[in-house]
Amino acid sequence: MYIIGIGGGTGSGKTTVVKKIMQALKDESVALIPQDSYYNDNTHLTMDERRQINYDHPDAFDWDLLYKHLSELKLGNSIEQPTYDYITSNRMVETIHIEPCKVIIIEGIMALYRKDLRDLMDLKIFVDTDADIRLIRNILRDTVERGRTTEMVIDRYTKVLKPMHEEFIEPTKRYADLIVPEGGSNHQAINIIKSYIKNMVK
Repeated sequence: MYIIGIGGGTGSGKTTVVKKIMQALKDESVALIPQDSYYNDNTHLTMDERRQINYDHPDAFDWDLLYKHLSELKLGNSIEQPTYDYITSNRMVETIHIEPCKVIIIEGIMALYRKDLRDLMDLKIFVDTDADIRLIRNILRDTVERGRTTEMVIDRYTKVLKPMHEEFIEPTKRYADLIVPEGGSNHQAINIIKSYIKNMVK
């Protein structure tokens, strides 16, 4: 089993990089583990209390469950991956059954944050994109997919995303084996990564 960690700021292009890697490995057995699926279970909180949570802080994640699931997959056991609803800011009842396979990709803003998770990874990638581009992508995504206004997104970016990125996400760049500037638009870097992973898997 080959485990790949892909980190980087929100709106950096991680999802595009992941999609292109998975397309290149279409003949292989690949599973994607989104870190967003491992936000804490907030069922015990009211909706107002959930809205007060800083979801860009390490404390928002269920690290123990994420580590347990990756460890189980590495041991050859299947898992029931949780799912997350951005509208209710909570886990959903449904889970996704994941079988152990040749390649596991864990993707998220803090995928490279914890040493115990990094130690399970065979390849660590950081997707690095300018702050203004990430902000624009956040506005486009959150207004369409998450029911937020442009003003809400900009306010959250200024008060939460930017300081959290600088404190917790940007420093994880030092742990990366590879840094991909400009995210999914960096075709040369992605082609190199795809070739490297395909050779490692074979």
